[in-house]
Amino acid sequence: MRRFLPLLIAFLAQNAAADGCPVAPDHSVAVDNIYTELQLAPNQMVARPYSNQLWELWLEAPDMPSQMMLDEGLRAMRGGDLIRAVDRLNALVSYCPFYAEGYNQRAFANFLREDYQAALPDLDQAISLNPRHTGALTGKARTLIELGEDDEAQVILKKALALNPWLGERALLRVRTHNQNMTVAARAIADRKTLGQRS
Repeated sequence: MRRFLPLLIAFLAQNAAADGCPVAPDHSVAVDNIYTELQLAPNQMVARPYSNQLWELWLEAPDMPSQMMLDEGLRAMRGGDLIRAVDRLNALVSYCPFYAEGYNQRAFANFLREDYQAALPDLDQAISLNPRHTGALTGKARTLIELGEDDEAQVILKKALALNPWLGERALLRVRTHNQNMTVAARAIADRKTLGQRS
């Protein structure tokens, strides 16, 4: 069976290229609910399962061929084969140009390669397709930091933390406040409440 797997993948990919990538599943209602729970979470431990649920949704590709391309790219990254990872993710993006996670994962592979200039436009595209993708937002912030654009990175981090105040990248946020003991998470929550009162 194993020797036939490459043939099966090639067959599916060929048919996929001919038929075109379907629309990605609409998880907007589930994502709304998850972000509500994240903003109500009292600590990082409670928030973590909700963050994991977001990744499960984002990593659900539009169909079987695109899922195979994504999974192959992720396996290659886990194995340290970043060239193959980028190759498989190139195929995914070409096949599914409206699937945000293809761009996000290709950006991550290029980030690991320290090719930050290649990562940045993919992160912009992922955010354009999915503006609430906190993984892409924090990925862009980290990439900007590596490129020496720390001020712009801070703006992006604040956007991500407004969605999920328990992101690990909150440690990268510079907090300017009279109460230096206020946690970054508490500050993000306070800022969000202030914005809600003004709207």
